[in-house]
Amino acid sequence: MAQKYTIKQILLTNQGWWHFHEKYKDNLRPAIVTSIVKLLSCKNIIRGYCVYHCSNPKCSHIKHVPFTCKCKACSSCGKKATEIWIQKQNQILPNTSWQHITFTMPCELWDFFWHNRQLLNLVGSIAANCVMTLAKKKKITIGVFIAIHTFGRTLSHNVHIHLSVTTGGLSADLKQWKNMFFHQATLMRMWRYQIISLFRKNQNDLTIPTKIKKQLSAKFSFSQLLDQLYKKMWVVDCAKPTANHKQNVGYLGRYVKRPVIAESKLKHYSGNEITFVYLDHRTKTYKNLTLTTEQFIARFVQHIPDVGFRMIRYYGFLANRIRGELLPIVYKLLNQENNTKTKAPTYAELIQKNFHFDPFKCILCGEQLVLSALRFGKSTTELLTFHRELALLKNC
Repeated sequence: MAQKYTIKQILLTNQGWWHFHEKYKDNLRPAIVTSIVKLLSCKNIIRGYCVYHCSNPKCSHIKHVPFTCKCKACSSCGKKATEIWIQKQNQILPNTSWQHITFTMPCELWDFFWHNRQLLNLVGSIAANCVMTLAKKKKITIGVFIAIHTFGRTLSHNVHIHLSVTTGGLSADLKQWKNMFFHQATLMRMWRYQIISLFRKNQNDLTIPTKIKKQLSAKFSFSQLLDQLYKKMWVVDCAKPTANHKQNVGYLGRYVKRPVIAESKLKHYSGNEITFVYLDHRTKTYKNLTLTTEQFIARFVQHIPDVGFRMIRYYGFLANRIRGELLPIVYKLLNQENNTKTKAPTYAELIQKNFHFDPFKCILCGEQLVLSALRFGKSTTELLTFHRELALLKNC
């Protein structure tokens, strides 16, 4: 059986994260340090824990369940968050035809988002506005949700938007469901124009990446670079519509709630180098990439979002401010049950679904375990004061 490697193992082995932190701490965003500290403390009693006793008075079994970190950078917590998000979306989203659209941009623009992080807050709405503008011309209100991705298969910079949209929507009088379809060429032109306009509008306030600066001169300005990029064909991929939203939700769930790389892709770790597998889009073959621990951590942490940054966003009749009013109408027109009030799966339900055992069944007598006490641990702010101690723990 192949050995399994974890992100936490890479961070702790040979004090990999601590050495990285000490070397680059002046350039690390606070969100990165906070996320890593939370990950390192996951399932450590320093966070607190629940105490369970067996309900059988003749059984003395006691079980301690430490609290998790609920951090997107954590594979364990990310899996749970993914399951909850997917189940919630499958219950709420209208059961109708959906189209998945991927909006990309030329690689010359990717690095700008690391030097001008405010731009990341804008690109998602630009993609959504492209489809909503087309729908508005037909006097239709559609449902849209997007996921902002900042990474490619090798964890390099690659800003792009995954968008899922209903191939139909509410008529202006809210009495009909009207169908529509989105075409690649039209969306590409709209997306390209809007993104280039965004850079033109903000060019005097942008920090220009070093790699781009080297290309610029008195004879070749930033404005001319944008002109050059505007003449290119940008890739906007419109997938064939699917009968419902579940395929799109399942696909996006693998990325938006989990770390940027699945631990199943980690094939070998020597303590100094990590090898992982990725799919090369050009050749359609799987390849291995080997990085030093420092290189891997650098690529991994750069994609940790800032505090409060929403990777998933909703528009149209799914927008939070109007979904309460419009979703019931959508359900009625589609003859679908109203599922706006959903219940998230419990810890026990998730364990049973994924690992096929009841975590609250006593391992000694088979009776149910019952909660008997809660022990609250350190808050995130307090955990940050234990950063060094957590980083220097030996990985078990």
